[in-house]
Amino acid sequence: MKKRTISILATLMFFVLAITGGVSAQDDSITLTMTAWDIATIPYWQAVIDAYEAENLNVTIELREISSAEYQDVLNIQLSGGDDTDIITVKDIPGYNAMLSRGQIIPLDSYIESAGIALSIYSGAADELIWEDQIYALPFRSDIWVMYYNKAIFDAAGLEYPSNDMTWAEFDEVARQLTSGSGADKVYGAHFHTWRSAVQLGTVQAGDPIINSDYSFMMPMYDMVTSMQEDGIIMDYGELRAGNIHYSGPFKNGQVAMLPMGSWFIGSLIQAQAEGEFEFDWGVASYPHPEGVEAGTTAGTLTSLAINANSSQQDAAWDFVQFYTGPAGAEVLAESTLPAIRTPEVLDVFVQADGMPEGTAEALQTTTVRLELPMHPLVASVEQILNEEHELIMTRSNSVEDGIAEINRRIGELE
Repeated sequence: MKKRTISILATLMFFVLAITGGVSAQDDSITLTMTAWDIATIPYWQAVIDAYEAENLNVTIELREISSAEYQDVLNIQLSGGDDTDIITVKDIPGYNAMLSRGQIIPLDSYIESAGIALSIYSGAADELIWEDQIYALPFRSDIWVMYYNKAIFDAAGLEYPSNDMTWAEFDEVARQLTSGSGADKVYGAHFHTWRSAVQLGTVQAGDPIINSDYSFMMPMYDMVTSMQEDGIIMDYGELRAGNIHYSGPFKNGQVAMLPMGSWFIGSLIQAQAEGEFEFDWGVASYPHPEGVEAGTTAGTLTSLAINANSSQQDAAWDFVQFYTGPAGAEVLAESTLPAIRTPEVLDVFVQADGMPEGTAEALQTTTVRLELPMHPLVASVEQILNEEHELIMTRSNSVEDGIAEINRRIGELE
């Protein structure tokens, strides 16, 4: 009898200690891993993680950085090799299409249904991720392209700041007026990053689909950009590629007057200025548009989160994905970037953030947003061709006319 009493007391004592922390009945700490890029310059990665970890003290989120320029190529290699990173950041539609077609990410429909999530909260952004009646990722960012400008350079040239109704022809004209100096002291009127998107997004504003049978609609934009390069109005593409120069550097260094870029850059600039990386005043204007296209017409991109099919912690990963892409994550994201969920409350957080330039809210108003690339069985192959031919045009290996002809030929052979 005494032995049984002692045994019962010992068992009770074990549970008391487990509850009070004296003994751990089960180690429930979890470490989840997540892919990301530009961790040092994009503040929201860690900001949303911090918010989640504050509510889930037993969970640690570990970021695994991949170079932005090589992100999808490196990720493809890692996942094909059996990488078990839990949460995959989906950078674009071609990458998303490639991963789901290879079975590298899992459908989220059952999780979404169990959580009672209405995809309508994403204002149509989530619909772009549905493939064969299933969805494999949820968007957390729904960016649009805008134009950043250095007010100090405009002031020195005695020119008015860009309006929200600037055409690409006006952009070209103003950039030429703003270009000055030479060598290390040269100021460029504009800057086009090495991504093909930096040029090609300006070609789809009139509604021409990026998966097409005739890409002649791209010629006017390429004619303008290559002419600007030849005349020294923008930095040389080959030098930018060779030096692996991030678009943020020339702008923060005061070397360029105007920079077409995504809305995600707003938060990075605010943080960089707050940390003393630069001191000049800057502004945001609407993305320039072709003649005859309504002002406020821009291009958009989706950034999403998916769960790795090789993850051994898929349920825990979903809990984080649900937070990051949901209303709670959106409020944190809105402190530095445009979330996919854009309730009035969330948007108010974004435009009222400390350091936000005056007029940003107006610059972000859109009439039409063209998706950069659609879900399509050929989208990955099409993007590869567009990337390769873009480089050949920009490095002067092909003329604009020959480059467009080659795009037509190669993409025509895919069908």
